[in-house]
Amino acid sequence: MSQSQKVLVAGTGLSGISAAKLLLDMGGEVVLYDSNPELDAEELKHKFDEDARITIVLGELKRTDLLGVEMCVISPGIPLEAPFVAVLDEAKIPIWSEIQLAYQCAKGRLAAITGTNGKTTTTALTGEIMKAYYESVFVVGNIGIPYTQVAMETEDDSVTVAEVSSFQLETIMDFRPDVSAILNITPDHLNRHHTMECYIAVKESITSNQTEEDTCVLNYDDKVLREFGQSEELKPR
Repeated sequence: MSQSQKVLVAGTGLSGISAAKLLLDMGGEVVLYDSNPELDAEELKHKFDEDARITIVLGELKRTDLLGVEMCVISPGIPLEAPFVAVLDEAKIPIWSEIQLAYQCAKGRLAAITGTNGKTTTTALTGEIMKAYYESVFVVGNIGIPYTQVAMETEDDSVTVAEVSSFQLETIMDFRPDVSAILNITPDHLNRHHTMECYIAVKESITSNQTEEDTCVLNYDDKVLREFGQSEELKPR
């Protein structure tokens, strides 16, 4: 992505604010959007530098708000069925997750952990193990620190351990961890993903850009993951 891009950031929570700050640090321009019209635009602006190239849009998103916008970074809490997403699709504006944006900017090696249960504990433990062997370690994602918050601090010798949710995986592009891990898959978030098949596919997509140079760790005791490990989809590419 070019540094001077104009980007719509959807969502004003922790990951949305963090993504907006990263884009501004890269020299971009941001349209920060939230569908909640009750939010205080001035209060949101105070989260950024006074001269930040940022516009706040609340409530309904109109086509005119998208003039010059080349991309959207969507917060994980926002479903792709939200009404404004149809406006983006109509305008042919690509949608990235916050972890995709961070991945584009970060350096070093990445271990990404997903699964229905135990993600936070496993990510925290893996982070502690990495800290015993490497000087520059970042533990990010659903564990509390957005990946975009530390992406610019990473170096070539850094190791980042990320807890990744199915919501974040919905809108990855070339996100490619050096090591991915899927801990388990049991029914969850079906109000968002609708079917178990869709939920499983989204979880398994953490491996979609990995090659034979990378590593995928699966739970053999989980029937779904054992079948995935034996499938053609996971053959080295």
